Amino acid sequence: MTVLQPLVTAAADAPSLVQSVDWLAIAPVVITAAVGLLVLVADLFVPEHRKPLLGWISVAGLAAATATLLPLRAGDRSTFCLTGPGTADPAACSYAADHFALVVQFLVLGGALVTALLSVTTVREARMPAGEYWFLLLSSAAGAALLPASRDLATLIVALEVASLPAFALVGMRRGDRLSSEAALKFFLSSVTATAVSLMGVSFVYAATGSLHLTQVAERLGHVPGRLDTLAMAGVALTLVGFAFKTAAVPFHFWVPDTYVGAPLPVAGYLSVIGKAVGFTGLILVTVIAFPTYSDVWGPALAVLAALTMTLGNAAALRQSADRPGGAVRLLAWSSVGQAGYLLVPIAAAAYAGRDQIGSTVAYALMYAAVNLGAFAVAALVARTKPLHRLCDYRGLYAESPLAALALAFFLLCLAGLPPGIIGLFAKVTVFRSAVDAGLGWLAVVMAVNVVVALYYYLRWTTLLFRAPDVDPAQEGTQEGAQPRTRTPWPVTAAIVLTAATALLLSGAPQLVLRFATGSLFPL
Repeated sequence: MTVLQPLVTAAADAPSLVQSVDWLAIAPVVITAAVGLLVLVADLFVPEHRKPLLGWISVAGLAAATATLLPLRAGDRSTFCLTGPGTADPAACSYAADHFALVVQFLVLGGALVTALLSVTTVREARMPAGEYWFLLLSSAAGAALLPASRDLATLIVALEVASLPAFALVGMRRGDRLSSEAALKFFLSSVTATAVSLMGVSFVYAATGSLHLTQVAERLGHVPGRLDTLAMAGVALTLVGFAFKTAAVPFHFWVPDTYVGAPLPVAGYLSVIGKAVGFTGLILVTVIAFPTYSDVWGPALAVLAALTMTLGNAAALRQSADRPGGAVRLLAWSSVGQAGYLLVPIAAAAYAGRDQIGSTVAYALMYAAVNLGAFAVAALVARTKPLHRLCDYRGLYAESPLAALALAFFLLCLAGLPPGIIGLFAKVTVFRSAVDAGLGWLAVVMAVNVVVALYYYLRWTTLLFRAPDVDPAQEGTQEGAQPRTRTPWPVTAAIVLTAATALLLSGAPQLVLRFATGSLFPL
């Protein structure tokens, strides 16, 4: 017994591997994943003419997952925590349902719900395999919902890949389409490269700190031995580079335009919002929570990335021709790159003025998610009669569909930051203020110039909506010159109404979102 006593004592002091699971805290992720598995299995037994039922099951599952966020609004739950008397930090948990996680989960699940509404018609008309499509969409949404609640590097990387891997297949879902296959390949290669770089960075950080929990990493990076300092700094840099790929920050943006054009339109909208939210959420978690010790490294780097990203994105959007096939989607793609630059500004500012600046990124992301998905919803409506996605196809849209034209005009004005898109204006002001408060005056000037540049292409598209429609002289005065009228599927209408109502609500009561810009979303 004397020989075994040290082993017994060590076992008693070791952290317990037995976990008590808070099922309510993880309910949004579990419900989304469970419905995805249900749809995949049901696809084996549902006859072909009843396949649309799988889409409505997916919509219902995403709505239920979003609803489970309401009981968690206090933001005081966590689970999968280190326990035991020998644990250095008993509060270190792998999953935290705090305010930050809940807000981003609402963005992700709400965005996935709008994408599902847009996809119901697309999957049926494009004859895509329904079971695989809905399983992949729900799997990606489950990973995206897990990521903001992840509080250790292993869970963070796993959630990132669960969100990303199904998206590759979704982009290439249109079988036999060369553009779709090319887009999926480019997206796959860039994401795999980003993952490899991130994993190498995480391994270096673990080697230097001996922990994967974000709070413990932050504590131990401040006391890294001198011989491991270079290793830790390299790990921080590589991890940030990996996440910069996911956010489409310059120079890691090259996959965006071709991927958006080649993907089915609902998937392009999904990537522009949820894919971007995933990248920025991971970037926030690793910089603000795990790597504050190296803020003097990542702060200036992210500030430069923000300036380059917004400048190149807006410059490329300016060059889109009105007659080029796919020009409307490409403009939205380059616009999303420019918007990514604005989203990077508060994260860079957090290195100088504290984590409270992160609220500006969250507020801007919520605004961007609603209006950008709305723009893609209107694009899906227009594509039913004009599938080339040219900007000139939107000329005279007000004469054909006044409500759709007004909705798109409102979405574009929100993105531009002009009234009546008040939420877009206030979101830009909060981002601008975060740069000024952090002493990044030069970055605020670059942002102001880019906002003015972006006004041109947003307003150019808006004015097209209200011009007289083009009429072919050879067909003028004939019935052949008239565009065929088709009935708009109600799920597409519902997606437009839902996003427009959200944008109108936020413009009428911007404090619902902007209050996050004035206080910390993370527990101190």
